[in-house]
Amino acid sequence: MYNLGIHILSFILKALALFNDKIKKGVEGRKKTFEILKNHLIPNDKTIWFHCASLGEYEQGLPVFESIRKKYPAYKIVLTFFSPSGYEIRKNTPVADVVVYLPLDTKGNSRRFLDIVNPEFTVFIKYDIWPNILNELKRRQGRAILISALFRKNHSYFKWYGNHLRKAIRAFEHIFVQNENSKMLLEDIDITNVTVSGDTRYDRVSNQLLQDNTLNFISDFKGDSLCIVIGSSWPEDEALLIPYINKNASKDLKFIIAPHNIQDTQIKNITTKLEPDYVLFSDMQNQNIKDAPVFVMDTIGLLTKIYSYADMAYVGGAMGTTGLHNILEPAVFGVPIIIGSNYDKFPEAQLMIKNGGVFSVNNFNILEKKLNELVKNSDKRVQLGSLNKTFIQKNKGAVNQITDYIRI
Repeated sequence: MYNLGIHILSFILKALALFNDKIKKGVEGRKKTFEILKNHLIPNDKTIWFHCASLGEYEQGLPVFESIRKKYPAYKIVLTFFSPSGYEIRKNTPVADVVVYLPLDTKGNSRRFLDIVNPEFTVFIKYDIWPNILNELKRRQGRAILISALFRKNHSYFKWYGNHLRKAIRAFEHIFVQNENSKMLLEDIDITNVTVSGDTRYDRVSNQLLQDNTLNFISDFKGDSLCIVIGSSWPEDEALLIPYINKNASKDLKFIIAPHNIQDTQIKNITTKLEPDYVLFSDMQNQNIKDAPVFVMDTIGLLTKIYSYADMAYVGGAMGTTGLHNILEPAVFGVPIIIGSNYDKFPEAQLMIKNGGVFSVNNFNILEKKLNELVKNSDKRVQLGSLNKTFIQKNKGAVNQITDYIRI
């Protein structure tokens, strides 16, 4: 049934690619996977393989990737993505020698991929688990680990019909999970080669403090004003936030909007609703940045550094059903954070709300009340931001546990 499903998925993706540019990139990109691999690898190469579903998992695994790269410089690193949102942004990452789309998980593709790559060690991130390629890897006695894994009881692995997926999980020689609940779920299906190491993202964002986060144009925009950064927003978030911006934006309270989707239609959907003057990143050379109360980031790759300028942050994704974006990125800079109400699948959000530095809202009135409270009370901002920063520091350490395990 699984193999039939993969072939059906291939057909569906090709059909959807006619109407969706993102899916089209994935379909076209997978056609080139084997050619790219053959152009970059020769049979005698020693290789290590990293696999991520998308950009979020890449960021999660990056500190481990960097450590392995440094520790084993003689090995060529192969990095695969399933989603275009990861591949298109990180296809030139220096952490890998070759970056490709993972081919669809047919038995033939699995054998062909492993014939070319022949990894001596493999690292999968979180829960993007593909049975055929993992079972083939195990058949060849390949070594693989799963890191930053997070399991919930409703996952297919723990259902009566999940035997095929359970077999795939057993291909990993060790699994590093984020929490005790994930470990207990695996033990319930007799998988005991498990360590609770936590989430590597805490290490990842902590490393950001060691970087130069200066963005001169953001410094010019902010000046001495308070600044609320709205990161990775979706229309559901903006439906609440834009009325607040229209009501409160001024020379003393400025806003940076960095939407998740930077396509022209989405940017226009934001700017047409804004009543205060605004600056677009793409047109900032022609505008007066210092006097504008709103800055719209119609670009990607800068949000992490922008958070370092925030006095408060709203992180999008949880007002709708698309999934909460990374709240650890602003938290590491000591920033109080507001999110939407759909965060049940994000343990870091649950923990940080309990810790006191993150707040969930589900309507405009609550959002307005919380933002006004933070705007008016600088001591409160510092106190709550400090809770977030301390929380990040206390939860570091997953990377060391994982890299101490790895021996190639």
